[in-house]
Amino acid sequence: MNGCFYLVTEGGSEDNVFRLNADYIVPASLLSSHPNLSRVLCERPYIECQSTLVKSFEIDAKGIEKFPTNFTGMTIEHLINSMLNVDMQDSRTFLLKNKMKLDFEYGTGTMAAELPDERTDVFIPGITVSDPPCIPRNQLINKTRESILHPVGMPPLSELAGKGSKVTITIPDIVKGGCQPTSHRKLAVKLILEELYKAGVEKKDILLIFSNGLHPRTSKREMQQILGDELFHEFFHSHQIISHDSEDYEHLVDLGCTERGDRVLMNKYVYDSDIAVLIGHTQGNPYGGYSGGYKHCATGITHWRSIATHHIPDVMHGNDFTPVNNHSLMRKKFDEIGMYMEKCMGKKFFCCDAVLDSISRQIEINSGYAKEMQLISWQTADKRTYVPWAEKKYDVMVFGMPQDFHYGDGMGTNPIQMMQALSAQVIRHKRVMSDNCVIICSSICNGYFHDERWPYLRELYEMFQHDHMNILPDMDKYGEYFATNEEYIRKYRYAGAFHPYHGFSMMSCGHIAEMNTSAIYIVGAQEPGIARGMGLKTRATFEEALEDAMKKYVGGKPNILALPLAFKRASVHLCMKEA
Repeated sequence: MNGCFYLVTEGGSEDNVFRLNADYIVPASLLSSHPNLSRVLCERPYIECQSTLVKSFEIDAKGIEKFPTNFTGMTIEHLINSMLNVDMQDSRTFLLKNKMKLDFEYGTGTMAAELPDERTDVFIPGITVSDPPCIPRNQLINKTRESILHPVGMPPLSELAGKGSKVTITIPDIVKGGCQPTSHRKLAVKLILEELYKAGVEKKDILLIFSNGLHPRTSKREMQQILGDELFHEFFHSHQIISHDSEDYEHLVDLGCTERGDRVLMNKYVYDSDIAVLIGHTQGNPYGGYSGGYKHCATGITHWRSIATHHIPDVMHGNDFTPVNNHSLMRKKFDEIGMYMEKCMGKKFFCCDAVLDSISRQIEINSGYAKEMQLISWQTADKRTYVPWAEKKYDVMVFGMPQDFHYGDGMGTNPIQMMQALSAQVIRHKRVMSDNCVIICSSICNGYFHDERWPYLRELYEMFQHDHMNILPDMDKYGEYFATNEEYIRKYRYAGAFHPYHGFSMMSCGHIAEMNTSAIYIVGAQEPGIARGMGLKTRATFEEALEDAMKKYVGGKPNILALPLAFKRASVHLCMKEA
């Protein structure tokens, strides 16, 4: 196409298109072993042909330098194209003739950057270091069913359920888990329904609940996208699919407080059911290490006052929160709230969680009692998520921020969400950042708040600009004011908006980037005053930002970490390489 070769690989909810260099050669050994190529070639016929040896040569391994920025193919290309008639050559000479040219996310497109090749390392989740192998598609149903039939720490559904049992099946909202035909949610719901029906449960006694928490309540279109046409039509028209409403007090139950004193209000449908099923995803999360398990119920089917016990500055700014880990106070609170729910309900949640890879494919599936099951899931998830890759600390961390990701359109443009996204990268990668690390991030930053999605953020931003304290955590004092605002609550309940308290967790998190960096540069801001109003620096290009950072903060030879696709693939938590 246009004189270039392209490699197209199937992703979870989206395809990936890679443009190859004109002289790119794919080593034959990669055709079946490379995680992306193998998927492309899966179930394709192989063409066998005879080959003739043209040239062979030996290269002293000491003469080949390994570069962290080098994808293996670069060295191979150079050897094949330039060295066939040479005994040995230092590939550094070739590489240093070219700056490292990378594209980073920016608005709805990308922004190019030229970074010093000899000092820049690149990490792309699932590519730089391969994820653990995912379950083959033809085995997904059997693996999921096997997990459901053999739950950890509790009896199977066939023993728990029977005729007359009231069942709730709680499902994550659109923010997590992928929507591909083989997504965990689609398969798990179907197979759990099979087991319930076999046990005598009647369809009329089953309710599907989307656990959106303080996120926008799940729309009809999103319900269909997540569940698929068959499940959606089977349950929607009989009013057996709902989205959790954290402001619907008729369908909330106040359970009092945990031993720590954390307030717990939860969905009454779940509380009243005989069997409460949680379908979740074990995927790296800057809040408490992983999604799924007890985090699912502690955030997804509760009230803002419950969430205000853990998504607050006192928790997020503790020494145990950054870098992210599985043992922080926030994680302990998730587990305590979940187990307190179980104590009050008089039953355990039946969890069915999938460990997901970078593009939301299932690596492993575990079911059962969350207290025991999530520990098993974490053992596998740690192998994908906590990646011991870095050989040195980095002085500069470079990535791009699209306009639309994770929480939706506008997250990469409105200043509150921008700060949260910046902090999330710090929380994930703090282990590999130097003490004086600088962030350089592209963002269109054009003043688009998406007032329908976040109707309160513009007011919150204006308050921040005029607050004499002028640091993000201090804005938490306005939490009650916004969280009880009837106009904003109505928009959350009926107009697809985030709950007004959600912004305060974002502000709490947003200060972490400022706490752990020497400076933050926003590149390409169309309204630079917005970034500056949040305490950020602005430059037109990556190159200008890097030059300024080298003069003021990191010196002339910084170690640079480039993170393309930082917000397009499920992230990892980078760690130092083990000795």
